[in-house]
Amino acid sequence: MAKQPKSLNGKVVAITGGARGIGKATAQALVRQGARVGIGDLDVELARQTASELGDNVRAYELDVTSRPSFAAFLDSVESDLGPVDVLINNAGIMPITPFLDETDDSAVRQLDINVHGTIFGMKEALPRMLARRSGHVVNLASVAGKGGFPYLATYCAAKHAVVGLTEAVRGEHRDSGIGFTVVMPAMVNTELTAGVKAGRGVEKAEPEEVADAIVDALQLDRYEVYVPKAVGRISKAMTILPRRAAEAIGRYLEADQVMVQADMSGRKAYEERVAKSEPTPLEVAAPARAAENVASEEKEPVGG
Repeated sequence: MAKQPKSLNGKVVAITGGARGIGKATAQALVRQGARVGIGDLDVELARQTASELGDNVRAYELDVTSRPSFAAFLDSVESDLGPVDVLINNAGIMPITPFLDETDDSAVRQLDINVHGTIFGMKEALPRMLARRSGHVVNLASVAGKGGFPYLATYCAAKHAVVGLTEAVRGEHRDSGIGFTVVMPAMVNTELTAGVKAGRGVEKAEPEEVADAIVDALQLDRYEVYVPKAVGRISKAMTILPRRAAEAIGRYLEADQVMVQADMSGRKAYEERVAKSEPTPLEVAAPARAAENVASEEKEPVGG
């Protein structure tokens, strides 16, 4: 008997990196389901604009995912304004493209702080709140890069492998807790993150709305592992059972080893400059984030995927 989709009407959802891209599209998809959404982003002004576009059920907050106190303040503010958080979507992430030996140490640390520590901090802050109620759901945005290795994305691949392993391990620890877990593994998505990058042979860029719809579907049907598009999941799973040489040959045929190498870096200039400036706050001096005001009668109301 097929699962009956759960209603998301009235659910409170917190999304990191919600000002643009997949985060924004997911907020919009959830609002259509009747959810109330708090978006957190380092770019709080853009977050306010996004919330204003999406309507009264969306609030915006300043968030630095590399600071655990900032994450705690974000969730506290969402719960104060909207109610207990039912769903956390760890979406914030960055993807610089560079040969491994040319990558600066600062860039590597920044990727791990945002992509990995940001996810860890979010789970550590959200899960105790959910466990107390024995209900909730955590969605972590990983990537197909969390299942393979792609030239010019070495540290990003390492970070997304970490997110995949982290999600599976924590899910195992809380299997009978009433908490759901989902790990989302998009391939190429048509956002600023993949600016200047063409998809490989046989694979087209997905739209952020497709990822958003897959997240909504996972929440409604309590799905753990989600690939976007679904065909990429079938390819990924098939390659894990093939001998190494055969899998690598298929990867070369699909141009997976050349996609990032052939990226048009001039087309990525704005994105690369922006993420280079998204300096994480040192953990030892991190301060709580300040919630952005959202006044309905005035201005409505955070770095993301």
